[in-house]
Amino acid sequence: MNDLNRALGDIRDIRRQLAQSTEFRGYGPLTLFATATFAAIAGLVQSALVTEPARHPFQYVAIWSITAIFSAALIAIQTLTRTHRMHSGMANEMIFMAVEQFLPAAAAGTLLTVVIVSTVPQMVWLLPGLWQVVYSLGIFSSCRFMPRPMLAAGAWYLLTGLLCLSLGDARALSPWVMAGAYATGQSFIAGILYFAAKKVSDEE
Repeated sequence: MNDLNRALGDIRDIRRQLAQSTEFRGYGPLTLFATATFAAIAGLVQSALVTEPARHPFQYVAIWSITAIFSAALIAIQTLTRTHRMHSGMANEMIFMAVEQFLPAAAAGTLLTVVIVSTVPQMVWLLPGLWQVVYSLGIFSSCRFMPRPMLAAGAWYLLTGLLCLSLGDARALSPWVMAGAYATGQSFIAGILYFAAKKVSDEE
């Protein structure tokens, strides 16, 4: 029995090592482009409903939190089905690896939001920049099993996040700050994934 358990453990280790050396193909270009559209729609909603976000921080955070939740849910559902199609027998290991890489950034972004909104809502203007910086860290963490150009997407969000923080006041709460950064960034990621998938398809 011990030999069997040891053998099963060795197989799990081998599968995990294979997953770590395999490019993840579970993210779909159309899904990422859809999240870019969500960001643009959220910008329009904010511009119509929350004209003074500095005075209504909870409404501002609610709009962008709902957008993030819808985007994350769409990506999660699509990734589960696409990964099983693309990676077949390695799907579970690939999904676990993707979650493991991005989860710390997602958790950090959520906790930052809760702390700032609940304790210093007058500093909510920090959130757009912090969200983008944290998102960039999640992308950088995932780059080792993603197409190499994904580094540029991480750099984009890092740059836009820092520029947003450098505004230093409620100008960072403009709907087009978040909508512009995420609509452009997510479209860029969708393009990277599309051309990476096309390259793999051509090679096959």
